[in-house]
Amino acid sequence: MSSIVPVELPLEQEERDQLKRGESALERRARKLKRGVTSPWATAAALIIAIIWTIPTFGLFVSSWRPEELVKTTGWWTIFANPQLTADNYVEVLGTTVGQQNIGGSFVNSIAITIPATVIPIVIALLAAYAFAWIDFRGKNLLFVFVFALQIVPIQMALIPLLSTFSRGLNVFGVQFGEGLGAAGGYGQVWLAHTMFALPLAIFLLHNFISEIPREVIEAARVDGAGHAQMFFRIVLPLAMPAIASFAIFQFLWVWNDLLVALIFADGPVAPITKLLAEMTGTRGNEWHLLTAGAFISIVVPLIVFFALQRFFVRGLLAGSTKG
Repeated sequence: MSSIVPVELPLEQEERDQLKRGESALERRARKLKRGVTSPWATAAALIIAIIWTIPTFGLFVSSWRPEELVKTTGWWTIFANPQLTADNYVEVLGTTVGQQNIGGSFVNSIAITIPATVIPIVIALLAAYAFAWIDFRGKNLLFVFVFALQIVPIQMALIPLLSTFSRGLNVFGVQFGEGLGAAGGYGQVWLAHTMFALPLAIFLLHNFISEIPREVIEAARVDGAGHAQMFFRIVLPLAMPAIASFAIFQFLWVWNDLLVALIFADGPVAPITKLLAEMTGTRGNEWHLLTAGAFISIVVPLIVFFALQRFFVRGLLAGSTKG
C-alpha cells in the first residue's frame, strides 16, 4: 500500500518569512497597505495637497498683519514686494464692542457653549452605542438604521421647528416642558440644538468602535457576574477612549466654528465669538480686515484641543475599518 506524501505548495519567500514570524492574515494585509500608502508618489501627493490647502490660511494670516488700506486695495502676496506689518488689526478687534458684547465676553460664551455641547452628546451616544452593540432587544437593527439615516436630514430644515418648540415649550400628555426656553436667552437651547444634531454621527462612530471589542472579553465579564453597568465603566469606556477623543475633536471644532445655529439660538449676552466676528465686519462686509485678525484669535482654543488629542485622532477615525 503506497503512502500518501503531502505536497507542499510553493510559497513566496516573503510569505514564508511572515509565517515564520507568526504574522496573522490581518497583519500581513496591514503591512501591504502600509507599503502602498508610504510610497514616494503617495508622499509627494500628500505634500502637494497639504501645501494647496494651507495657502488660503497663510494668506489670511498675512492679511491679519497688514495695514487696513493695503488689505483692501492689494492682495496678500504683495507683502513680498511691500513688507509693511502692523498689529493694529488685532488691537482694534480686541477693543471692539458690538452692542453690549466684546470679544472677551464672546470668547467665554463660546467656551460655555462648546464644552457642554461636546460632552452631552458623547455621554448619550456612548450609552446608545453600547446598547446597540451588546444588548439584544427587539427592533435593534431597524432602530440603528433609523438613527444612522438621521444624518441625511439637513440642519436647515430643523431650525424653524426647533425655534418654535423652544419658544412655546413642549407639551407631552398635558405636562409642559421648557416653556419660554427660546425667549430666555440662555445656553440651554444652544446645548440642546447641538446635541440633537450631533447624536446620529456620534452613535454611529462609537458603535463601530465598541462593537469591535472581542466578544470573549464581554462573555468573560458576564461569566464573572458583571452587569451592564460594570462592563460599560470597566471595559467598554476605557477601550473606547480613542473613538471618544476622535469624535470630541470633530464636535468641538464644529460647535466652536458654528455660525448658523448661533444666529438662530444664541442671541444677546450669550452670543459666541463667531457671531460677534460676523457682526464686526459690518452689514456690507466693509470691515473685513478685522475678520482676518479675529479669525486667528478664535482658533487658539481649537488648536490646543486638536494637538492635545491628535494621538487619538487617527485611531478613532479607523474604528471599524478592519472589522472582519
